[in-house]
Amino acid sequence: MRLLYGTTNPAKLSSMKQVLDKLSIDMIGLRDLNTPIPEVEETGNDPLENAVLKAHAYYDTFHLPVFSCDSGLYFGDLSPDLQPETHIRRVGGRSLNDEEMTAYYANLARIHGGLLTGRYKNAICLILDPEHIYQSIDESLWTEPFLLTDTPHSKRVPGYPLDRLSLDIATRKYYYDLPDRVVDSSAVHTGYYQFFRAHCHPEHR
Repeated sequence: MRLLYGTTNPAKLSSMKQVLDKLSIDMIGLRDLNTPIPEVEETGNDPLENAVLKAHAYYDTFHLPVFSCDSGLYFGDLSPDLQPETHIRRVGGRSLNDEEMTAYYANLARIHGGLLTGRYKNAICLILDPEHIYQSIDESLWTEPFLLTDTPHSKRVPGYPLDRLSLDIATRKYYYDLPDRVVDSSAVHTGYYQFFRAHCHPEHR
């Protein structure tokens, strides 16, 4: 089955390919199409609404089975006006690059005592054809709570700037320094895998 992932982020594409490797899905990203990519205004009130907006825009443009994901970042220690929510990368009316994001969120943690407790709420919308549209913001797609520190790790992975600031709650160690774990939790990977296994049936291939 050929499936378009509605992203231009190579790190996200590579990660999702690994998650779905056993499902025999031939996954491509938006850049692989070598055609103009529509700009989608993410005006949704939560991650699921944005995922739906993007999936429909890409399906209407490319007429390929497509899915889009969106995330919201929520901190238990912040007032509503400071919550990133779905605007994780967009601050002050502009989109931040990786280094700017690291600096902004490190400072946000710093002015709130050096640590913030956060969680990503993830959502997905899959369109196989107009009659087969599936969406979810189930908690199985969310990350476990984590700590955001004001001191960046020396390791950098393009496309994932906040991983440099993320600590495991139980050990208070950087995820990068835990040899038996990866930054993307296995529970989240399992959630995505189960979603696609349930909806990408042979009759749609």
